Amino acid sequence: MKINEVPQDNANMLEGKTKEIQYALDENGNYQQVKSVGWEPKNIVMQQAWDEVNENIANALKEVKKGAKSPIYYFMHKNIMDLKILSEYTGFWKISIKKHFNPQHFNKLKPEQLQKYVEAFRLTSIKELTEFNAEQI
Repeated sequence: MKINEVPQDNANMLEGKTKEIQYALDENGNYQQVKSVGWEPKNIVMQQAWDEVNENIANALKEVKKGAKSPIYYFMHKNIMDLKILSEYTGFWKISIKKHFNPQHFNKLKPEQLQKYVEAFRLTSIKELTEFNAEQI
């Protein structure tokens, strides 16, 4: 594509606040870097992906509000993590994390275990995790 053909569809999620580099041919046939604010197909896909992420977060919050899951489950989704990533950040086995999703097991965690989650979720304190109030969100 030529420099003047690089998509500049301003209807992207960040309203053109960010740009990405595209490579296009100049008038001499040489590749040049051109900044693009996006193009419609990519913007649509990105919006769909973020909609799914936000839906997962909302569903996790509902589970915590119902008392079916611990705050760890919500924060994992809020930080766009899965079991594998959370396991790597905390050093806990995936099966252990699944147990920690259970409020009864969560309430028995030791401070040093909770601290690993605090650090993984970039929270300020254990209290922020243990006294998480889903109703306030």
